[in-house]
Amino acid sequence: MGLEKEKSDTSIIMDEDEFNRSIEPILSKKGNVYTAVPDRDPNDINAHLKVGFEDVIAEPISAHSFDKVWIGSHAAFELVKFILYRLLSTLLAVPMAFILGVVFAVLSCIHIWLVMPLIQCFLMLLPSVQVVWRSLTDTFITPLFHSMGKILSSVQVKAVEN
Repeated sequence: MGLEKEKSDTSIIMDEDEFNRSIEPILSKKGNVYTAVPDRDPNDINAHLKVGFEDVIAEPISAHSFDKVWIGSHAAFELVKFILYRLLSTLLAVPMAFILGVVFAVLSCIHIWLVMPLIQCFLMLLPSVQVVWRSLTDTFITPLFHSMGKILSSVQVKAVEN
């Protein structure tokens, strides 16, 4: 005989009326106050920039500062990061968007009007070049290497120790 362990499942049962109860009387009737923030990085290009305070500063168990210092430094980190990002993006966003727009327009134009036509020309010429190259190798290079192979196959190497 041993100790019997029982599993107990806990569940919360709510009435349908309680679950669907709205908090509209508390909020203003002007509309939905909590609108979903649009995702400005839907392709997750800048996933490496999602850095939080805990990712940068971490105190091991053996070295803890006072709780107030930890909370204050966390608040200062987040506040400075937020304000400085807003300030820098306000100053740099429009000029950088203009410069990057010009760069990508030039790159697109070069790619569309120069690179792709050249690639298509080369792809059209490659079958002809392949035929000419094959005939040149069959005429000159293949006999040369066959002759070298026959000459070198008669060479014998012996190792002699003194």
